[in-house]
This record gives sequence, structure tokens and C-alpha cells, in this order.
Amino acid sequence: MDGESGGARVQRLPEGEGAGALFVVATPIGNLEDMTPRAIRILREVDLIAAEDTRRTRQLLSRFGIRNRLVSHHEHNRKASGRELIRLLEEGRRIALVTDAGTPGVADPGAELVAEAANRNIPVIPVPGPSAALAALVVSGLPTDRFLFAGFPPRGSRQLEEFLDGLEAEKGTIVLYEAPHRLQRTLAALAGRWPERRMALARELTKLHEEIVRGTVAEVAEYAARQPALGEYCLVVEGAKDRSVPAKSGEPGASGGDGSASPWWSGLSIAEHVARYERETGDRKEAMRLAAKDRGLARRDVYRALLESREK
Repeated sequence: MDGESGGARVQRLPEGEGAGALFVVATPIGNLEDMTPRAIRILREVDLIAAEDTRRTRQLLSRFGIRNRLVSHHEHNRKASGRELIRLLEEGRRIALVTDAGTPGVADPGAELVAEAANRNIPVIPVPGPSAALAALVVSGLPTDRFLFAGFPPRGSRQLEEFLDGLEAEKGTIVLYEAPHRLQRTLAALAGRWPERRMALARELTKLHEEIVRGTVAEVAEYAARQPALGEYCLVVEGAKDRSVPAKSGEPGASGGDGSASPWWSGLSIAEHVARYERETGDRKEAMRLAAKDRGLARRDVYRALLESREK
């Protein structure tokens, strides 16, 4: 760090020998042609490389003729490894941080090392490159002007529901990672809440078996349920839309006079209720939200009722 401004710490590129720095180096997520010349140079020049998986990183280094000291920094040793790496950085060593694939610090243990280095005024220098989250976002066909990377959904059912509750009102496009063995569970949970939202499911990006599936959440979940879950997945989901329709007397959303009359929808099935709102709004998912609100139901219950009505 070079100086301060009103209490803020200002980082500039380190100069001269003995100036420690942590280089956050992005590596390919599949296609090795995505390795940048700068990343190759930095990995050759630093004093050592901290890798999430030394076996995978050693293969990458070998491919580019890089022979440098390699140490492990992963989920299970991050505390002890982090302390040692910080000590070396404070002694003036230059260290490159890499992850299994893509950009370090994004849903991996490298984030803690970066935070600790920044807290100790050790320069942290980005060496940009591939990112699975951004790659999936830009090919999804969904809005990119505002988005939220939400990482891996939690494993427990209750925790997953709470996680999705927190995303309910998010208007930006939502990007998630998911493991193959939990993919169908997560897609089913998304379809239960937001069946009509648009989404893209990206698998094995930049690799030989790259696949991108686009459709509504319900359509993508149905497709994925028929396929073996193989590879690494990114889920890109449309954000919430805030649409409302002014209520008119005797129309959806209006109360019954003094409030004592039965609601206007009491004689309708859930499917008819949703259809009525859909005619008013022109938006099926908004119609489902309004019908669920009227009836005091969860949106997934309305979605299930619609599926059952189609099967009859």
C-alpha cells in the first residue's frame, strides 16, 4: 500500500525487490487456449504458487512449461496454509493464487486468503481470465446489466428454502453453481417457486461436451430430470419482475364491498384463478404469484395444482 486518503487505504503496484504481493491468477475452465500470456508469465516469475488442487495445477503448469514451487491451499488446510502464506507475503515473497479452474476467490477457499492479505496491507493483484459464472451469464440470453452471483445453494432442504426466500425479490439475473449429484434437487426447488421464469443451464463450458439448455425453469428442470447429471453446472435464472395490476370493483384483486362478501375467486379452481389473472396481466408467473397471494398458498403449491389439472 502506498498511502492513505481520509482513512482509506490506497493500493498501487509494488515496486522493487522485496515487495511482497499476492497475484490472483485466473486459469482455464476447460479449454487450455484460454490461458493468457500474462498468466503464464506471472506463474513463471513468482516465488511460489498456491493451488487448490496441486495435481491438477501441476498438469496445467507442465502443459505450459512452467517449473515453479507449488504448495496446496484448499478447503481443509486453508487456516494453517493461510497463516504460512501470509507470513511469506509479509517477508516480501510474491505468491500466485490459483484455483482448480477459473478465477480464484469465487466460491473457493482463496477468498479468505485474499481478504487477510488485504487486511494486512499486502498488495493483491488481479490477473483476469476465465470465469464460469460470467461465461454462463453472457451466453444465457438473460439480462446482464444487473446480476447476482449466489454461489452454491446450501445442501439441507430447510436451508435451501431459506436461501431461495432470500432471492425471491432479487430483480437482477441470478447465477448459481451446482454439483451434479444435487442438480435435480435444486432445479426441482427452483421449478416449485419460479416455474415460468426464464433460465439457462450451462454444463461443461469451453469443454468438449459443452451444453447450454434454455427455457423456463420448469422446462429446464423437466429436461434435466431425463438426463444423467455429468460435469460442472452453472444455473442462470431470470430475476423477479415487479408488475402490478390496478384492481377494479368486481375484478381480480378487488375486495367484496364491506369485506364481508366471499372473495371473487371463491368459485374458481386454482387453474381458473391463474387463467383469470393471466388474461389481466399477460404474464403467467405474475398470475401465479397473485393467485397464491389471494389463497394464502406458497407459489409451489399453485404450480403443483396446475400440473395436476393438466394431467386430468
